[in-house]
Amino acid sequence: MSEKSASEIFDLSIRPRRNRKTHGIRSLLQENSLLPQHLIAPMFVVDGQKQIQTIASMPEVFRFSIDELIKEASELFELGIKAVNLFTYIPQDKKNAQGTEALRPGNLLQKTIKALKQEIPDLCLMCDIALDPYTDHGHDGLLNSKGDDVDNDLTLDILAKMALLAADAGVDVISPSDMMDGRVGYLRKALDKASFSDVSILSYTAKYASAFYGPYRDALNSAPKGNKKTYQMNPANSREAMRECLLDISEGADMLLVKPALPYLDVLAKMKESTCLPIGAYQVSGEYAMIHAAHEKGWVDKDRVFEESLLSIRRAGADFILTYAAKRMAQQLKTRKF
Repeated sequence: MSEKSASEIFDLSIRPRRNRKTHGIRSLLQENSLLPQHLIAPMFVVDGQKQIQTIASMPEVFRFSIDELIKEASELFELGIKAVNLFTYIPQDKKNAQGTEALRPGNLLQKTIKALKQEIPDLCLMCDIALDPYTDHGHDGLLNSKGDDVDNDLTLDILAKMALLAADAGVDVISPSDMMDGRVGYLRKALDKASFSDVSILSYTAKYASAFYGPYRDALNSAPKGNKKTYQMNPANSREAMRECLLDISEGADMLLVKPALPYLDVLAKMKESTCLPIGAYQVSGEYAMIHAAHEKGWVDKDRVFEESLLSIRRAGADFILTYAAKRMAQQLKTRKF
């Protein structure tokens, strides 16, 4: 007795594979895309000239002096990456408990913003607003009188002064990453009162107390003394992120951010469904370093894994992604067939 084919036994008139049979069809029906303009490059700036400093735990990521940063940002812009987010490396002798270097007119952040705006006026300049690079205790705000926790309300005034210095230098977007209660509304009022109503706020809406931040703290020498669990979010919670989302919207945020990215795709998707505001995600240093480490072991192809992971973040709802792989991905996307 002859064997019957599968189509004779089952009804296979519906065949999803027909929509995958050629590259042309797959391209036509692709639901999400990853393009250079979806990427934001985090950039570390250090004082001095002709400085390009390696970061041991973050391969292919560097600290740049302003002159070298301008060259790198120009390359990114030509590759189609139209936005960068600035982080400052502050030497230990300029750090103290109050983070006073953050409020000094003409500090490294102000100089960097002014220089980049002059050289690349169409580049979207974002900058981190938090005290952890400037404090000797590594926390995102001022400590209370006992020194055992960050004082929320005292920190707000410092953050507002930081934001005004950045706005005065010409920044397009401030990115408060501190997770203080009420900071979006406080910063919005301060900016508007000082006639900086056109400066946008990208709020770190759901920033988790994550174990994935280690290499970043190495990059800025900003490891905290103690944990940040009293102000960064519990990794076990997602409904809490929705509360933060609603608060940030009500306080005047222009864009929202989830950090880290891959471990919190569910949070990103929920936030996308709950608001019409643009939403981004931050593929953080630990996510980045793990992919590089696996590549060095010969276990994965880092370019393909970066592309797939970033595409998954887009699929979950991210309008834009901060990633240390931005430059490499922009170069790869010119030729890569997914």
